Amino acid sequence: MASISKEIVIESSAEDVWEVIGDFAAGPSRMAPGFVLDTQAEGDCRIVTFVNGTVVRERRVSVDHDTRRIVYAVVGGDVQPEHDNASMQVVADGERRCRLVWIRDVLPDELSASMADAMSHGLEVIKRTLDDTHDPRHGSRA
Repeated sequence: MASISKEIVIESSAEDVWEVIGDFAAGPSRMAPGFVLDTQAEGDCRIVTFVNGTVVRERRVSVDHDTRRIVYAVVGGDVQPEHDNASMQVVADGERRCRLVWIRDVLPDELSASMADAMSHGLEVIKRTLDDTHDPRHGSRA
């Protein structure tokens, strides 16, 4: 099984970033607008539509507010790997900075390169979206 681990520093408090990342129902649309076109909640699952047209069904495995960690599994949609489980965790790195750690385990291994590329692109969008824009140098958050 391939395990992909990506991490990015976000210039916002861990609490502010977790408020978005930990929102299972709407988090993908909130954290990555333009990369994610739509997120629809259905019970313990969400349907996520990406800009490239891919639609996936993800099941919530756990949301731990104390550790700021969310775990989900892809259970259907356009791409149905043999196994696809992921976690995202927000780790404080000072008062106004945090790290977002995204780990994904996938089978078959051949999917890992394309998934790693998609995760890298997604993290770039997440960083642009969640970096603290209250700083006048960044303008105002929409």
